[in-house]
Amino acid sequence: MREGGKRQGVSDADDPGFIHLREVVLMGDDMGQDFLGSLRALLIDLDGVMYRGDAPLAGALDAVPILDTLGIQHAFVTNNATQTPEQFQVKLAGMGVPVEARDVVTSSEATALYVRRVAGPGARLCIVGEDGLRQVMLQAGFVIDDEDAAVVVVGLDRHLTYQRLVAACQAIQRGARFVATNADRALPVEEGWWPGAGAIVAAIATTTGVQPTVIGKPEPTLLTVALERLGADLQHSAIVGDQVQADIRAGRAAGIGTILVASDPVGPDEPMPDLVVRDLADLLDRLRTARG
Repeated sequence: MREGGKRQGVSDADDPGFIHLREVVLMGDDMGQDFLGSLRALLIDLDGVMYRGDAPLAGALDAVPILDTLGIQHAFVTNNATQTPEQFQVKLAGMGVPVEARDVVTSSEATALYVRRVAGPGARLCIVGEDGLRQVMLQAGFVIDDEDAAVVVVGLDRHLTYQRLVAACQAIQRGARFVATNADRALPVEEGWWPGAGAIVAAIATTTGVQPTVIGKPEPTLLTVALERLGADLQHSAIVGDQVQADIRAGRAAGIGTILVASDPVGPDEPMPDLVVRDLADLLDRLRTARG
């Protein structure tokens, strides 16, 4: 989960998201037309593309009507497992972005689908996470049962207690599968950085010696779930994101096109996206041009 950019008082060396940078050249108007013209589905990251905090970013208010007009399917994808799709729907609606809850695919939803596949419907779970994660799992028909859990599901929990860590570790030691909604190591806040879901996952992995199956970006599972929901094919789909390490890597792993929203350079050892745009408004303009 990502909110905002670098904060005052945080040096590059102290910033967990910092990487040494190289120059990014934005594609000109005469480049990328074939790529953009072939797109039939877009998976759009929320924080950093659609909004930052509670403020919509450039192009956010126009995205849905323009994409609908162009006949491009779309879904919004996020690693954030602390809120339900319905809560994201309310947040976007409050910004003037008309979406249905089904248009938002969270890492908790993707996790629920994965758990059903590997453990069966109605499986018993030990959950380390907030209400948004628990609600999605309960709505999917799972049962919360620390003592007889078949799967331990871990997400960000800003109210984490030592006893929750103990319960998760004990369940894994008894043979439960270990699944993480995401492995984001840090949560940016105004005061600096708070531990992300990845920090909690690391604590459990260190104790048990078991590494989790990670569902969210940069793994491809979240994007695969979104594409299946849309009924979209890989060849004509792309992800739009602002993070190379999460969004672009996930797109590459899923086998779809990658579009980076960035005004900053890309790291020298990072995968280059198929297209770099300044913001979502820039992308929408390019899509309209590519469609004639």
